[in-house]
Amino acid sequence: MDVTALAAAYAGAQTSQVQMAAAARMMKMNAEAQASIIQVIEAAQENMQTVAATAAGIGENLDISV
Repeated sequence: MDVTALAAAYAGAQTSQVQMAAAARMMKMNAEAQASIIQVIEAAQENMQTVAATAAGIGENLDISV
């Protein structure tokens, strides 16, 4: 093998390694984003349960006359 072929193979391997690292980082970021979305949805569900548990009639007869 000549030196040029070895250099090209090495450069290709380095590029591949960088691409794999970038892909792994993107997958990790995607997983973290999905976890954050799940936390927001769970918090919203808990909030809705709190609102639903509020007694009926609260806030209906508010006197704002001066």
